[in-house]
Amino acid sequence: MRALALAALVLALGRAAATDAPPAVGVAATVNGQPIPLADLDAAVAADLRNVPVTPAQRRQLRAVVLDDFIDDALVRQFLAKNGPKVDPEEVEAQVKALTARLAKENRTLAAHLKERGQTEAQLRDAYHTQIQFAAYVKQQVTDEQLKEYHAAHRDHFDKVEVRLSHVMLRVPKSAPVAARAAVREKLQVVRADVAAGALDFATAAKRFSQCPSAKAGGDLGFVPRRGLPEDEPIAKAAFSLKVGELSTVVESDYGFHLLLVTDRKPGTPSVLEKCAFEVLEAYTDDHRLDLVKKLRKEAEIKVTLP
Repeated sequence: MRALALAALVLALGRAAATDAPPAVGVAATVNGQPIPLADLDAAVAADLRNVPVTPAQRRQLRAVVLDDFIDDALVRQFLAKNGPKVDPEEVEAQVKALTARLAKENRTLAAHLKERGQTEAQLRDAYHTQIQFAAYVKQQVTDEQLKEYHAAHRDHFDKVEVRLSHVMLRVPKSAPVAARAAVREKLQVVRADVAAGALDFATAAKRFSQCPSAKAGGDLGFVPRRGLPEDEPIAKAAFSLKVGELSTVVESDYGFHLLLVTDRKPGTPSVLEKCAFEVLEAYTDDHRLDLVKKLRKEAEIKVTLP
């Protein structure tokens, strides 16, 4: 569902509140006193928007999305600095060499790859270091019994089940005032009532109200897996709880509010924990990071100074 995230250009998690103070020169935000350089943020945004025409408003929205990712990364790095195990530099080097080899097979260089991503080699190595360190931290904490329970609770994902999903999305950032968010939710609830009563066809509702590129297709997102990006989890969780043809309640996500309709379902193949143990650990690690970030955001001092 990554296409939904970038194509919609909507706001992700945004507990970080805007400050009344003038923006710090060259700083997009500070996380527990640690600055996030504006230049790094804009380089990442430019990489995401290569050959994608957007309006100034959409660019500002994507800036906020990417900044939230930067804030989350900063929080995780700060946590690992205190709680994470040491990382062998050779592990980072191995990741860089593996990436370089993969690029070479495509007749591409690491330098060109980094330029496309708006990233320096030092930033790449730092990202690999954090990834390796967090995976090692989780592996130290989790038990075999927890992984067994996790596999059982997420069988749709590990069995590769897919549903065909349509949605109506109304965008609103997490950082919006409570009254503004409530108004958007109420608007979508009215749409839902009309669809549920048969006064409005779902596809028509999507074309008329949805603020997602899928609106042109009546809200159809195609077949989606149980898991995608962590920020897609509320949508996927709600979708997979529905029967084919069933309409959801209003669902809140990092992007705004959604009305969901499952139109088809592909059963997967029953999985065996022992044969997908690595995949289970990876998925568990992703969810653990998501839960940790939510906790750290509540405790952190985050000041956004984005112009």
